[in-house]
Amino acid sequence: MEILMMGGTRFVGRPLVGHLLRAGHQVCLFTRGKQSLPEGVEHIRGDRSDAEGLAALKGRQFDVIVDSSGRTLADTQSVVAITGAPRHRLVYVSSAGVYADNAHLPLDESAPTDPASRHAGKAETESWLQTEGIPFTSFRPTYIYGPGNYNPVENWFFDRIVHGRPVPIPGDGTTITQLGHVEDLATAMARCLEVDAAANRIYNCTDTHGVTFRGLVAAAARACGKDPEQVELRSFDPSGLDPKARKAFPLRLTHFLTSVERLKKELAWTPQFDLEAGLRDSYSKDHSQRVGAEVDFSCDDSLFQA
Repeated sequence: MEILMMGGTRFVGRPLVGHLLRAGHQVCLFTRGKQSLPEGVEHIRGDRSDAEGLAALKGRQFDVIVDSSGRTLADTQSVVAITGAPRHRLVYVSSAGVYADNAHLPLDESAPTDPASRHAGKAETESWLQTEGIPFTSFRPTYIYGPGNYNPVENWFFDRIVHGRPVPIPGDGTTITQLGHVEDLATAMARCLEVDAAANRIYNCTDTHGVTFRGLVAAAARACGKDPEQVELRSFDPSGLDPKARKAFPLRLTHFLTSVERLKKELAWTPQFDLEAGLRDSYSKDHSQRVGAEVDFSCDDSLFQA
């Protein structure tokens, strides 16, 4: 199939491009041209936020559109307006951040969404695709981690552990969170194209288990080759902070756990990486190569003072 990827040169895109090329697809990347390109792909240079940039897609139609970088409904609408609906499927990277707070965990795909979420544009995009009758498959990952991660997830913990800093944790550290490896997300996204039942479906995509903040720090320490018992955990009071802000602390401060049973059943998918293996993979291939990189720890002091 002829596949257009909006992006494709960074975090999620790189492993996904590899899967698609190995499956024999023709892959066209639409990017600003600021990153190196994988071999074997067509490249169209442009900026998706600019109407003139998107005009480079005029006259092209694709079997599949993969939108891993769209954040708002307008982002995706503008692409479809130029290319038309894909002949086979639009594959969309949404977020588990669309879900509203819920006392019943884990959250499945039918859980209510939060219109005030900073990811609300992704839920709006899913609804629009359904309303327009455009065949799509959407993935709602929790915190994605792995080599190439430009978001402060696992590297936030690695930085403090490697530099011998105390690691801030909210309260007693028993809050449960959930991470999913980028390779497992890419595998699921590529596989959905081969499964007819995946059309017009939304899937949570993450690890099969949750982990407490204390457990996450311990696993991160082992990935760095450190003894978790030698890592200082320093508690802070999260009561005055926005539970979903992710400014001083990189993860939401409330329990966050989703179910991946639909994905496992319908796509015959199981994650390749558990948390321990995934963190080792990320540290060895990425963080351990960042020799001499400067890290800003100033927000830690504000947490401890609060």
